Amino acid sequence: MDLYEYNELLRELQIKCENIKKIINPDALQKRLEELEKQSLEQDFWNNQDTASKVLKEKRKIESSIEKYSNAVQNLNDTIELYEIAKADSDNECLESLLTESNNLQKLISQAELEVMLHGENDNTNAIITIQPGAGGTESQDWSSMLYRMYLRYADRKGYKVELLDYQDGEEAGIKGVEFIKKGKNAYGYLKCKNGVHRLVRNSPFDSKNNRHTSFSSVQVSPELEDNIDIVIEEKDIRIDTYRASGAGGQHVNKTESAIRITHLPTGIVVQCQNDRSQHKNKATAMKMLTSKLYTLEKEKQNTGNNDKGSNSWGHQIRSYVLSPYQQVKDLRSQYATSDSAGVLDGDIDSLIESVLIWSNANQKE
Repeated sequence: MDLYEYNELLRELQIKCENIKKIINPDALQKRLEELEKQSLEQDFWNNQDTASKVLKEKRKIESSIEKYSNAVQNLNDTIELYEIAKADSDNECLESLLTESNNLQKLISQAELEVMLHGENDNTNAIITIQPGAGGTESQDWSSMLYRMYLRYADRKGYKVELLDYQDGEEAGIKGVEFIKKGKNAYGYLKCKNGVHRLVRNSPFDSKNNRHTSFSSVQVSPELEDNIDIVIEEKDIRIDTYRASGAGGQHVNKTESAIRITHLPTGIVVQCQNDRSQHKNKATAMKMLTSKLYTLEKEKQNTGNNDKGSNSWGHQIRSYVLSPYQQVKDLRSQYATSDSAGVLDGDIDSLIESVLIWSNANQKE
């Protein structure tokens, strides 16, 4: 990086800091923080545990946003000041050091920008992820397993914990379906942009002539909700089936019918759980999964103003992965594209997530 490029980078980072300021409105946040602090000091504050918990949760979130914004601005201002002094003094050693540290500054501010965009009601919760292959048999089942591996690698990179809920092996290769929870800070906020259909184009290893095939897989992401969410599920609206656990999730629990499948008849939503030896525990987990999916569906209806399945429908393609005749992964919403398909499939999806968060935030402002 030369000095001209460094100047451009500093301008770009200044724009990002201004964007953060517009999103969070520090003055309004500070005023709200003072109100919450006043509430927390009242004598009867802990009389209502639920209300107190919500107040403290909001307080922590605001404090985090203010701290991230302040750190980003302070680091940028300090860097600009040092840069101007080094230029004036022709201090090449200092300039070289600033250029070397530019990546760290860029990461710090970009991360702050991303996190303040996660202001949704459930963005800070864990994420329940369901991957299902589309039509196409072995090819689409293999594609689903590739996506599953991608999310596992991403979780490993970000330090998320993964709890497997249900895993169904494919007949020849891949998987018929998988459900799992990613646990960690802002897991749902980062991964909710994965909701939709993912399309793969490649020369199929399952085709004797190595012809090019197109495969589809559906990814559904919903927040892991607290138990006090007001979603009513009538017994008449669900069908519960039991079966023997199998696949990667059922290696030690496949001797009895401990696995649970719940179908919500009005919507067609199906959830499965086989991660415990206890049928009772699997049923409780499956009901919690169903509640989360119904909640997400209801939110989508409110946002789109209709009664369809929104972003989870098979017609809603969000991303294409082309491995042949060229290499490209492209998000069809933000239009961000990269030729590093191998890196993406190995879990390097931060840039894709960032592009969609910025795109989504810009659309909300319009």
